[in-house]
Amino acid sequence: MKKAITAIIAVVIIALMVLGYTEAAHHSDGKMHEVDPQEIIFEHLGDSYGWEVPFSHSKRIPLPIIVRAQDGSWHAFMSCRLADGAQYDGFQIAKGGDYNNKVVQVLPDGSQYRPVDLSITKNVAGIFIAALLVLVMVFKVKNWYKKNGMKAPRRLTAALEVVVDFVYTDTIRPIMGKEAPKYGPYLLTVFFFILTMNLLGLIVIFPGGANLTGNLAVTAVLALITFLVTNLTGTRHYWQEMFWPDVPTALKCPVPLMQIIELFGIFTKPIALMIRLFANMMGGHMVVIVFMLLIFIFGSMFGAAVGGGMTVLSVALSLFMLILDTLVSFIQAYVFTILSTMFISMAHVHAHHE
Repeated sequence: MKKAITAIIAVVIIALMVLGYTEAAHHSDGKMHEVDPQEIIFEHLGDSYGWEVPFSHSKRIPLPIIVRAQDGSWHAFMSCRLADGAQYDGFQIAKGGDYNNKVVQVLPDGSQYRPVDLSITKNVAGIFIAALLVLVMVFKVKNWYKKNGMKAPRRLTAALEVVVDFVYTDTIRPIMGKEAPKYGPYLLTVFFFILTMNLLGLIVIFPGGANLTGNLAVTAVLALITFLVTNLTGTRHYWQEMFWPDVPTALKCPVPLMQIIELFGIFTKPIALMIRLFANMMGGHMVVIVFMLLIFIFGSMFGAAVGGGMTVLSVALSLFMLILDTLVSFIQAYVFTILSTMFISMAHVHAHHE
């Protein structure tokens, strides 16, 4: 088995060296455009109307585009109709300007109008896939116990049970106390949803490759949900401490210093959740891409031989970062869950003290 794994790794490295040598040769002889790291990084980390096919920048898996035109009419078609700057039904994907890489309607005077866009982009499709996978995992565990009672599960079901037990028994229940059964389902869902999105983002081919938790809009929605759960279910004591905290009167009247600090803290907590998850996952993906780009950057600067030689180092660094990113995927899902648990628990001051 070890010899087979070693042979596979050797073949992969040799293949990548040949690929790096070939690409570097094209760049060095001037037949192709220079490598633009910024463009490549943002292309891979950003959202798009199609799913990239491995080893091809021109072919994409089409996704549905659903837009509302200026006259109020709705249009639905596949994104392949707008490939390579083509126009369809008066729409195209803008290149440059305020609507770069967004679907726009080209008006008769040549100006661009940004329509109401309900398209299923790569990130939207990735969220649907992640949600579906979480449902599959949940029902897999549920159906096992429904069918086998308290018999110990096996394989994937056993692994899922271990994770659920760790997150709930060792994290949620000690913090939430008797409130744990009430908020446990939400917190466990958050953990597995973020973990699934993180791991899918490390896979370079469909259904992976969507940079979901590296998208600020996705992490903002997750943080907003925790914010709403925390403050809409907060106890009377929580709000009393917010507007009339148990501190010396001089600190809260006539200048409401403590009230301002407490209100400011309400909004900084979800912002911290949002930024922490976004920055860690975005940074990890960016480092991996940069390491892989070293092959082509050195090839275009110093020639094909150097580009091919850099392949081994770049692949080794990329593999190390991918392994590290896998660990970070678990850690960030766990950190988001434990912080959400703490924020919700602090909103149940009376129940927590009891």
